[in-house]
Amino acid sequence: MNQAINQPQDFAGKRVLVTGGTKGMGRAIVALMQARGAQVITTAREASDELPPGVEFIRADLGTREGTDTVADSILASGGVDILVNNVGGSTAPGGGALALTDQLWEDALQSNLLAAVRLDRALLPAMLNQGTGVIIHISSIQRSLPLFDSTLAYAAAKAALSNYSKGLANEFGPRGIRINTVAPGFIETTAAAAMIRRIAEHGGITEVEARVQLMDSLGGIPIGRPGKPEEVAELVAFLASSRAAAMHGSEYVIDGGTIPTV
Repeated sequence: MNQAINQPQDFAGKRVLVTGGTKGMGRAIVALMQARGAQVITTAREASDELPPGVEFIRADLGTREGTDTVADSILASGGVDILVNNVGGSTAPGGGALALTDQLWEDALQSNLLAAVRLDRALLPAMLNQGTGVIIHISSIQRSLPLFDSTLAYAAAKAALSNYSKGLANEFGPRGIRINTVAPGFIETTAAAAMIRRIAEHGGITEVEARVQLMDSLGGIPIGRPGKPEEVAELVAFLASSRAAAMHGSEYVIDGGTIPTV
């Protein structure tokens, strides 16, 4: 079925870069942006046969400076982008709490969840400033204020830094025509979430069903009764990137099914 049918063409003529766009939330964002008229470029360490036809793919590891340079050079050589969605990130740390986290695990978390976005922003912002317009969206996490110490403490700390950095960037560049916002998903049913559930199960000697329930309980429960879907995150990102959200800037938007119980 053609996803473009009945889709508003918010991004016709726009170039969009979505990092980490071959699976999970990233792939959902790629598909929706393309369906709404964008010329979409995405990146990942490995290509995927599941990308929609017509999406440009750049193979790179954004957890390294070299990978970020590869992507930035390719984008700038082809004319820059109008919208940048810094989605790449995740956690590969084992369970076991803070004492199980080595220097290398901390370094990996910071590189992929914070510095990848910092480097791409720094490389692509000048071209946006030259054209006087642009949108940057950072994908953070509710773990920036609700860390899961058993398995993702380094990830949570890196996402907290990303949210703080995003706010500062918005204050600096909003007056110059660049809109910057952050999206903080809660528990979303992605391939990365499934992998984390498997790690929790293996570390705790429990089933994956039990690990999933344990993960939901560790968040304090999800009032809507289920995790979110990648497509739901994509809808929020697409709205924030569109001209319909022209006055929305410098803020963080939580999509967590009500997990965080405070205002």
